[in-house]
Amino acid sequence: KKRNVKKKKKKNCVSVVNPLGGLSKKQKTDLKNKQMNNTEQQFSQLVKDNRSTIYSVCYMFSNDADEVADLFQEVLVKLWNGYGSFQGKSDIKTWIYRVTLNTCITIDRKKRRNRKAELSMDVDYFDTQEQSTAQVRMLHDRIARLQPLDRAIILLWLEQISYDEIGEIVGISAKNVSVRLTRIRVQLKKMSNE
Repeated sequence: KKRNVKKKKKKNCVSVVNPLGGLSKKQKTDLKNKQMNNTEQQFSQLVKDNRSTIYSVCYMFSNDADEVADLFQEVLVKLWNGYGSFQGKSDIKTWIYRVTLNTCITIDRKKRRNRKAELSMDVDYFDTQEQSTAQVRMLHDRIARLQPLDRAIILLWLEQISYDEIGEIVGISAKNVSVRLTRIRVQLKKMSNE
């Protein structure tokens, strides 16, 4: 007996065409290399445009130029690794701040766990600095004693970033940013009295 088998018609089927399908292996490789070069150029421009932002965050986590360079390099690695998955849900500068802060905070925590007492023999007692430079250094030293999240918040505030954007970067509400800044100012004043 013959069976009557009805063939199902496919409705609204869209055939997917591989855009690289008709290309030779060399052409595919050349196209992928071209796309990679374009991505590298975009990333390079992004770094150039935001270099000072990244450095200013790194400087808040270290006084040593070599450590700052290491932090900067580690941030660049993290940015490069996440660049392809950046979805544009936030401003690119906000994303850069967030990656930079998270990288610096993570490295700072590791460094604090492994910290050993160091003695410095290169003190110059005859070095005279201007009053403003001394005040900036004193403020920087006090900020460095804050917890990483508080350090990040005060850094962003000093960069004149809005409370809403600071909240978005560090992952808290704008109201919480306001409360934390008030507490941070109190902490900094207490440090000046010590």
